[in-house]
Amino acid sequence: MAEYVTRAEENGTINIAEDVVAAIVADAVKEIEGVGAMSQNVAEQLSGKKAVRGVRVEKIDDAIAIDLYLMARYGYAIPEVAQQVQSKVSDAVGGMTGFPVKEVNVHVGGISFND
Repeated sequence: MAEYVTRAEENGTINIAEDVVAAIVADAVKEIEGVGAMSQNVAEQLSGKKAVRGVRVEKIDDAIAIDLYLMARYGYAIPEVAQQVQSKVSDAVGGMTGFPVKEVNVHVGGISFND
C-alpha cells in the first residue's frame, strides 16, 4: 500500500506517492559526482519503514522531509558532497512536486572505493 504526500488545493487535492518522491531524489543524487552508492539496507533498518533506494520521505506540516542514506566516494570531501546532495535534492523535489522541502538529511554510512 503506497503512502502519499497530500496538499489541498482550490479545486481538490494533489496526492503524490512517497515512492515517486523517492525516485526523484534517487535520480537527483545520481548526478552528484562524490556519491558512491545509496545504502538501502541501512535506511530500512534505522527507519523501521521500507525505504526506496536509501531514501525515506515524510510529510511534516505542509512540507516534505527527506532522509538519505548513502556512501561517499573515496577522495571527495564529505561535507561538500552532502551540501551538493542537499541542494540538488531540494531543488529537484521542490521543482517537480511543487511541495516545499523542509529538510534534506544526509546520512553518510561509509566510503565507497569503487568508481
